[in-house]
Amino acid sequence: MRTKLTLAGLLACSLSVLPTAFAADVDVFNGQSGTINIAGGTAHIPVMKQAAKSIMKSNHQVRVTIAGGGSGVGAKQVAKGLVDIGNTGRPLKPGEAKHGLVSFPFAIDGVAIIVNPHNPVQGLTQKQVSDIYAGIITNWQQVGGENRDINLFTRDEASGTRSVFVKKLLHKSPVINSANVVPSNGAMKTAIARDPGAIGYSSVGYIDNTVKAPMLDKVKPTNEACASGEYPVVRKLYMNTKGEPQGLTRKFIDYIYSADGAKFIQESGYIPVSKS
Repeated sequence: MRTKLTLAGLLACSLSVLPTAFAADVDVFNGQSGTINIAGGTAHIPVMKQAAKSIMKSNHQVRVTIAGGGSGVGAKQVAKGLVDIGNTGRPLKPGEAKHGLVSFPFAIDGVAIIVNPHNPVQGLTQKQVSDIYAGIITNWQQVGGENRDINLFTRDEASGTRSVFVKKLLHKSPVINSANVVPSNGAMKTAIARDPGAIGYSSVGYIDNTVKAPMLDKVKPTNEACASGEYPVVRKLYMNTKGEPQGLTRKFIDYIYSADGAKFIQESGYIPVSKS
């Protein structure tokens, strides 16, 4: 009898801790309602979408809207109070930070050159890439490829991906004005996938089998190379709020730093960053 009571007591004790032991990260949204509006960097979108899907599946009273537009748009819209979170793929510029914006870096990303999968070129140097984007090298044959004109693709001025590409890969050398301009990482990937003569650049997280990322100075742009510092063209991805975030916005940002968030970041091809 004594044994049975002891086991029953242990069972009751175990059951009493089950809700805590198995509490999910997304449970912080239980009983919450309202809308979180997000805009800006397009590299962030895969992570934001996965988090939003998880939250809205768990709690139908919370709605998360996500728009792109690039880092400049994200910083501008959050500064004006048009969105709750403005995403940037670069640190805030002084003119943006002066509006009282607070930054939350949450992932490390690389920016890589991408070409069409049928392009036989396996590697380029930084000097060759700079000369291609300056219009000095105009044919793939000049860098070991086929006799085919090089079609340049770049991002618009609001892009954080472009900012990192120009600063860290081109070392601020110019991009020729005739380059085709696309509005997002997704649009860049689509353009390169359709054009055998194309060259562009994108977030490493966006690279899949529709495009090819040549080695840069003999280094393949993988997450491991980005994390180790072997691959040099890396940046952090930021969420930015106007002042310290409150309410649902705070919960969303904390959720991105949770185990769920780290999983979404890794599945999107990036490296999670701990909350500082």
